[in-house]
Amino acid sequence: MIAFQMQDIKAFMSRLLLSSAFDAFLVVEGGVTTFSSFQIDGRLRPDYYSREEQEASGLEGRRFARWQEIRPFCLELIKGKHTPLGFHFTFQLSPENTEKLLRQSDSSFSPADVNGLVLNIRFENGSLTCTTGTSLNVFTLDKSLDQAWDRMVQKFFLQQNLSFTLP
Repeated sequence: MIAFQMQDIKAFMSRLLLSSAFDAFLVVEGGVTTFSSFQIDGRLRPDYYSREEQEASGLEGRRFARWQEIRPFCLELIKGKHTPLGFHFTFQLSPENTEKLLRQSDSSFSPADVNGLVLNIRFENGSLTCTTGTSLNVFTLDKSLDQAWDRMVQKFFLQQNLSFTLP
């Protein structure tokens, strides 16, 4: 687990809300506090869609909405004259990207061993922090997947030209 202290909040917010940079992430949950508090549950509700819509949108088998599906609503909540009092989002790496990371890092873990690779984004008191996390379905003392995930997030931030400091 690494906590990234983001240095340029405006640049981060631009990538988060106005670009597709984070769109592939799944949204587990979130919340935005402006004049009121708004809570987001990222779990998909398949009954909302017809079978045809589920197939056409690639929703089958997916538990959470992608950021690209929720981002427009969050943009509406956050944009405006006033800075939000705070917000938080818990993103999860998609199953296909989790498998890709496992292959690239020559991990001994299987996709079934991984419950989720998460990125927590929190803005409060004028500070923006991103924290990585790993949830496994098996008990292990092996931290190699945690380290691979931390490196991947760091590389992602650098590719997006997002400046940060580490503790």
